[in-house]
Amino acid sequence: MDPELPDNIYISDVVVSTAGRDQGELFYVIDEDPVYLMLANGKDRTLDKPKRKKRKHVQKVLRSETRVAAKIRSGDKVLNSELRRDLAFHASQMQANNLGG
Repeated sequence: MDPELPDNIYISDVVVSTAGRDQGELFYVIDEDPVYLMLANGKDRTLDKPKRKKRKHVQKVLRSETRVAAKIRSGDKVLNSELRRDLAFHASQMQANNLGG
């Protein structure tokens, strides 16, 4: 495996895109292989049309322990609205942490 590729990103992790036109956006990892991740945010990248992105172009934000993340890991049906709501919550938490110091 290429040492430059982050191998600590798993299904249901929240990642931020570091390259491309979606740079700075949050996504849930819904599938993975050694080189690519399948990403969804419930908005322009839905669960039925996920974004395929190389691992080196994303950065892990956190290992989410929300109900949505548990559903993704277990293979249960997840709605795009649940992804949007969860990612909006994570974005607001990150913004609050950045503003707070």
